[in-house]
Parts: sequence; C-alpha cells; structure tokens
Amino acid sequence: MAIRYRFSKRKNPLNTNQVQHILQAVSTGTVDLETIAYEISNECTLSPVDVHAVLMALGTKIQMHLGDGKIVNLEHLGKYKIGLKCKSQLEANLLTKKSIEKFYLNFQPSIKMKHWLKKEVIALKEPKIK
Repeated sequence: MAIRYRFSKRKNPLNTNQVQHILQAVSTGTVDLETIAYEISNECTLSPVDVHAVLMALGTKIQMHLGDGKIVNLEHLGKYKIGLKCKSQLEANLLTKKSIEKFYLNFQPSIKMKHWLKKEVIALKEPKIK
C-alpha cells in the first residue's frame, strides 16, 4: 500500500510572516458505495443490491445511535462518537445550549487499523521540491 504526497506551504497561525512547509497526503480518487457493494458481493453469496442495501442501512443506524448519544463501535473499523465545540465561560452556570458552536464526528480507528497505518502504509516516493 503506497500513499502519494506533495509539498504544501502553510502560514504559521502564531506568526503570520512565517511560512512553514509540510507534506500533505494526496488522494488518487474516490470510491463510492456502489463500487464497494459490488466488490463485497464478489466475495460472498449476496448480490450487489443486497450489499448496497445493508451498507445504506448501516449508515442510517450509525446516525440514529449517534443521535441517541451512543458510541458506535464497528469493531475492525473503529469507533464513532459525537463531539462538540463550545464557547468557554468563566462560570459553569453560564454554559447553555447556545454555547455550542458546532457538532462534529469523532472517529477512533481500531487497533487493527492503527497497526495497518504503522506497519503497512508507505510513502510512494519523495516528491520534488518546487
């Protein structure tokens, strides 16, 4: 498994005059649910339509359980949970629902995925500096 990357310039948020250089992962495309369903169906007895329906239902159930405040553990993939960003206050009693600025989805990869990232993913090749 090889991942492509490129050089990118970023301004330092603490010092706007300073430019920093980072490496940034580059995607090689997008895979959709239909393709994944077709690939899975080729490895089992289910049809692509059946697999697609199950994956769509999985997305709906994940959303439902996250909305109920639960952590969704997909074992070999990882865990999803809802997080939030809010304005801080000097006193706890000043915090209300209006203090919430946004909700976000937090994903924690499984141990298996973390191991895969550490041991099996490699950089494709050194990019050229422009």
